[in-house]
Amino acid sequence: MNSFFRDAQHRRQFLHTGGAGFVATATAALLADAARAETSRSLELPRPDFTPTAKSVIFLFMEGGPSHIDLFDPKPLLNELAGKPLPDSFGDIITAMGESRSPLLASQRKWKQYGQNGTWVSDWLPHTAQCVDDIAVIRSCWAEGINHSSGVCQMNTCSLIGGRPSLGSWVSYGLGSENNNLPSFLVMQDNKSSVVNGPRNWGAGFMPAVYQGVRLSEGSEPIPNLNPPEGTGGSQQQGKLSLLDKLNRSFAGRHPEQSELDARIAAYELAFRMQAQAPEAVAIEEESAATQALYGMDKKETATFGRMCLLSRRLVERGVRFVQLYHGAGSKWDAHSGIEANHSGHCQATDLPIAGLLKDLKQRGLLEQTLVIWGGEFGRTPMSEKGNGRDHNPTGFTMWMAGGGVKGAQTIGSTDDLGLRAVEDRLHVHDLHASILHLLGLNHRELTWFYKGRPERPTVNEGDFFKRLVTG
Repeated sequence: MNSFFRDAQHRRQFLHTGGAGFVATATAALLADAARAETSRSLELPRPDFTPTAKSVIFLFMEGGPSHIDLFDPKPLLNELAGKPLPDSFGDIITAMGESRSPLLASQRKWKQYGQNGTWVSDWLPHTAQCVDDIAVIRSCWAEGINHSSGVCQMNTCSLIGGRPSLGSWVSYGLGSENNNLPSFLVMQDNKSSVVNGPRNWGAGFMPAVYQGVRLSEGSEPIPNLNPPEGTGGSQQQGKLSLLDKLNRSFAGRHPEQSELDARIAAYELAFRMQAQAPEAVAIEEESAATQALYGMDKKETATFGRMCLLSRRLVERGVRFVQLYHGAGSKWDAHSGIEANHSGHCQATDLPIAGLLKDLKQRGLLEQTLVIWGGEFGRTPMSEKGNGRDHNPTGFTMWMAGGGVKGAQTIGSTDDLGLRAVEDRLHVHDLHASILHLLGLNHRELTWFYKGRPERPTVNEGDFFKRLVTG
């Protein structure tokens, strides 16, 4: 297998430098199934003893750390003690900027209860509030990453240290794709700034690169290298593939033990045809004006993220397994100062599109099989920073899940009276990933990749499925 991947890498490089980069990208996705099957045969992955409830995931990642105590977790005591230091009874806390003894900062939000069970949501998210009957708000998340690099890395890979496969890569490896005309793991971000850690967040780590995410771009060519280079016709490109086919068959003749190579040779021809088929998946102009308005594409403030959310629905509709959207790329939710202006703008940009996504999935019958996740790498502190901002807080924060078998209209867990630490039904990142994989039908302790003779698992042998997500 290792010799195949070395040769596969050379072939992909040949295609990319030859001007057919998308063929290489697409073929990587197609080869993923074959590589997964090859490895699975040696591992004898058992069938799950539970019924999967989700087929795909849309992860809405608010990069920089949204403030849970201003969005989903109201704390009346915080406003009562505003201007005073954190009470000694809360103990010591290490913050990113050393603001542990700063005065507590009141929340300026107005709160209301929504839905059949009275889920609390602030006035920053009026549209999401209308969807709470489909949402499980998890108020008791926690992690160890105190800065953006370690926090984002842990939320994506279950590790503070880079080099491990991302959650989307594990899903691609474990399940493959339902549509061989598209990659199984796609990534989008709302601006040209680099997400902290860059492509490492959707990388495959020590697994073959075929499982890594493919980032879509803004503009007329969302899939990189989708269109042939200017001046390159179909016959010229077919000629390149014919040469590649000869190289592949020559290799196959010298290595008859590689019995699956014939299927991989055919994948290059299929990838060539994808250049005609893939554009349809990203053609959101085909959607009705009403659907585009549902996502806020008719408004300047919401158009960018609305387009990403609508494209996500089109992708999972066509069998893509894992779609990850980054809003605030470049840690722009990081409100060390001016949290009112910072969060007000970001909430305005995302609230309507996210609600539109949930409503659209539901009305199309897709929400029951699509797991939607919202959150960032951590939350914010109740203590102030620079007088009008909040510091990083990984010890207690909120995420939510909807669809994919998750029972809505519930609030899970709690933080303490100031929103500093998770105290009830605490869910670590390991538990979150274990639960996501479980909903997809993957046992996080049995999904294994052998690396340097050691069995590696997606949650680093920790975490458990949280049953209340589905039982309420």
